Amino acid sequence: MEKYIIAVLVKNHFGVLNRVASMFRRRGFNIDTLTVGETEDPEYSRITVAFTGDDKIKTQICSQLNKMPDVVHIKELEKGDSVIRELVLIKINNNKAFKQDIMSVVDIFRAKIIDYGTSALTIEITGESSKIDAFIDLVKEFGIIEICRTGIVALQRGTGSILSDIK
Repeated sequence: MEKYIIAVLVKNHFGVLNRVASMFRRRGFNIDTLTVGETEDPEYSRITVAFTGDDKIKTQICSQLNKMPDVVHIKELEKGDSVIRELVLIKINNNKAFKQDIMSVVDIFRAKIIDYGTSALTIEITGESSKIDAFIDLVKEFGIIEICRTGIVALQRGTGSILSDIK
């Protein structure tokens, strides 16, 4: 099984996200992450979907998406040809005994403490999912209170864009 990331350019209309997510559900495809937002052209939204499967599943997903009237374009984002990032907010216990250790992990991973309280710290970290997973593994010993992950966002490298593909 391989991890795939696809960018789906859709018309920015009410209910489009629900129809796309429902297609995955009806077909029994599992979504690892899904992010959506308006593009530089407010007429369109971009849905970035990460899923695990094989080439057959990827082909089926793209085929089903292409049949949807609000889907304008689909682009597979290959790891080497794309910039892929995720944002995570993680709240951990603020224990004075571990203060130096916490600061070291935050510095090494180029994370930021964005909220400081006497009993808890909220840390922001961005990067590839493997970096995020490694960070989470290291801060587990301090006591994780809560985690919020955005899911993957990705852009192809270079000057091309998903909108330039359709124009």
